[in-house]
Amino acid sequence: MGKLTSWFKRRPTNLSDSGQGGTNEKLTTSISGADEAVTEQMKILPSRMKSNQATRGKPLYRRIWFWAGLGVGGGIVAFIYGISLIDRTLPDQAELNAVVREQTLTIKAADGTVLQQQGETAREQLKLEQIPDNLKKAFIASEDRRFKQHNGFDPQGIARAGLNNLRSQGVVEGASTITQQLARILFLKQEQTIWRKLKEVRLAQKMENELTKDQILERYLNLVYLGGGAYGVADASWVYFSKTPDQLSLAEMATIAGLAPAPSLYAPDKNPEAAKRRRDLVLLRMQEDKIITPEQRQAAVQEPLTLKTSLPKRLEVESPYFTSYIQKELPKYVSSNVLKSEGLVVETTLNPTWQKVAEEAVAKTLRNQGSWENFKQGAMVAIDPRNGEIKAMVGGKDFGKNQFNRVTQAQRQPGSTFKGFVYATAIASGKSPYDSYEDAPFVVDGYEPKNYSERFRGSMNMRDALTRSINIIAVKVLIDVGFTPTIKLAHDMGIKSELKPTYSLALGSNEVNLLELTSAYGSFATQGLHTEPHGITRILNRQGKVIWSANFKPQRALDADSAAIMTWMLRNVVEEGTGAAAQLGNRPVAGKTGTSDEARDLWFIGYIPQMVTGVWLGNDDNRPTYGSSGSAAYTWHEFMEKAAEGMPVEKFPKRPKLEGRKGTIKAQSIKPKQVLNRSISSDDDSEGESARNSEESRSSRRRRRRSYSQEEQQSSDYTPRRRRRDAYGGLRLRTEESSSNNSSSESSTPRRRRSRRVESDSSPPPRRSGRSSSPTNSSGSSDSSSQPSWRDRLRPSN
Repeated sequence: MGKLTSWFKRRPTNLSDSGQGGTNEKLTTSISGADEAVTEQMKILPSRMKSNQATRGKPLYRRIWFWAGLGVGGGIVAFIYGISLIDRTLPDQAELNAVVREQTLTIKAADGTVLQQQGETAREQLKLEQIPDNLKKAFIASEDRRFKQHNGFDPQGIARAGLNNLRSQGVVEGASTITQQLARILFLKQEQTIWRKLKEVRLAQKMENELTKDQILERYLNLVYLGGGAYGVADASWVYFSKTPDQLSLAEMATIAGLAPAPSLYAPDKNPEAAKRRRDLVLLRMQEDKIITPEQRQAAVQEPLTLKTSLPKRLEVESPYFTSYIQKELPKYVSSNVLKSEGLVVETTLNPTWQKVAEEAVAKTLRNQGSWENFKQGAMVAIDPRNGEIKAMVGGKDFGKNQFNRVTQAQRQPGSTFKGFVYATAIASGKSPYDSYEDAPFVVDGYEPKNYSERFRGSMNMRDALTRSINIIAVKVLIDVGFTPTIKLAHDMGIKSELKPTYSLALGSNEVNLLELTSAYGSFATQGLHTEPHGITRILNRQGKVIWSANFKPQRALDADSAAIMTWMLRNVVEEGTGAAAQLGNRPVAGKTGTSDEARDLWFIGYIPQMVTGVWLGNDDNRPTYGSSGSAAYTWHEFMEKAAEGMPVEKFPKRPKLEGRKGTIKAQSIKPKQVLNRSISSDDDSEGESARNSEESRSSRRRRRRSYSQEEQQSSDYTPRRRRRDAYGGLRLRTEESSSNNSSSESSTPRRRRSRRVESDSSPPPRRSGRSSSPTNSSGSSDSSSQPSWRDRLRPSN
């Protein structure tokens, strides 16, 4: 340092020689100052070195940069952990495709029309292209003006909304994006907490990654609550203006869009002035966003707010008996947890067109025949026997007054319809339909079956006995084949109810419901195959994913040949017997009538190859009626005639050869302890001949009056009631003339006790040339009062 100073001190002399003395002085002064500064730094340096050495000796937790770094790092970790914690509480990625709210249920018909809805849901789910463009843009202008730009969360929109709300000194603009609102609708509750808001933001971001903007907007417009019980724009259009969305004016669209932030505050039917102010604000934003012109806005603002309110369509219920049945069936296919929490869409088998026809047919019968035949209720069910799908179901007269479903819940005696299973067992055991039995007085183990007419016809083959519904022969056939094979076959064919091994089983004394009885007869239509009847085809969850679908396989219940023979026999019941009122022109029909004791239950179960339909008529309190199974057959005809329109005419299988057949069921004949047989007396013969003559004239009248009209009834010599009864297949009641002619014989012959007249059809069959027929009836109860006179039976009930 000393040498450096000496060198600089010598420099001024040289510089002076060159004539730069002034400059040298300044330079000397500067250098001298620098030398002093260097000297000072040299003095400080040792102390700094000591300080650094002291710092190096401190632990990390005493260093400032350590805590700063730890704070930043900890914040990052906490943020990541918070995000992961939120994500663990959010739905899985697959669930983000949800299209309905939680805890909702939508039941649809086979054609997709909505039958019933429960929960917070819209009856109409519109595609985005079905929603008017101005209506979509009105919601965007009102709720989320940067919808197309943000990724679910919009800080810029939040800032703008906060500024506008401050300027207006109130809430005029929401801060949540449309995606956030959709996330809240589908997955979150409405509590006002920071945690819920964080989950909402995170969900919105996930949804933006999973769905397109159009998918998000479509879901939102179908799910957003808009007051008045309306969910979605379609419901709101109907609730406030009784219009579809495409019929709305610009002002009406803006009114609906303005409801989203606070439906109760801006509801036009409750706060019209607030609704107008909100509407005008939406229109202003649409103009600012170049969606509409100033002229369009001005015209919409000047449009008066005209409402035409309606109840939400989601409150409407179609086919309530069927939908209540569906809801009771759901627990069989999905767990209770899914039913409580999931939003389900249930696709069913119901044909809406056929359902309306069925409802009209039952209502017509109750309105007409029911009023004078003294029955108040009716039920009908139609099933496709090839796959078990229920196509129509009418469970009663008025669901609003009584929700009891008489198709699935009412257990009633089937009467003579049960004979189909007895004869099917006999045919399957190898018997021929031409095997003969004696229709004569008969007592087995103290049980005495009686034909309704209390007359006997002597030897008859099984086919004719089924056609005429002869009780005594049905019991004798049951004794030959046995209880066990008959009960097993009935169960295999679809009967679910308990069947007891009693002689009266042949006559339908064991109670069943209409659904199982109809389904069982469907096994005849499908050549012995039975498929479980069902009303649900698919169940979808909130994401539209199928969680259950029908997969019912047909099971062999009866061999095909025996089923074909039974169909051939049951066709004869319709063509020549008690089911004549069910005939369908050139379309083949097979079926069986049935009537329980005192006509308490009136049945007809009939089928064509493509459909089996069952009808029941009666009273809930089990009161006797004045009707016959002919009324049930006529109701069946009324439905099937219209339901079969456009359906191809299919033929039943040909009757197989009867010779050399081998049985597929082993008969287990019953060995009674005591059997009493009595020959037919001459009195029985004369009574039978009288009955045949009477039935001959009545059958002829019925054929002539099949297409009667109301005017003809009023101008007829016969009473309208009696004439109408004849038109529906005929009854056991005589006309005044025939009753008068036989009054002497009736008075001279004491009437047998009603308790001994069990199960045969009340409708006397029509006759073909060369054949005679007698009235028969089914009566399932064995403890009843004596038969009232025809005059008493024609009196209307109180």
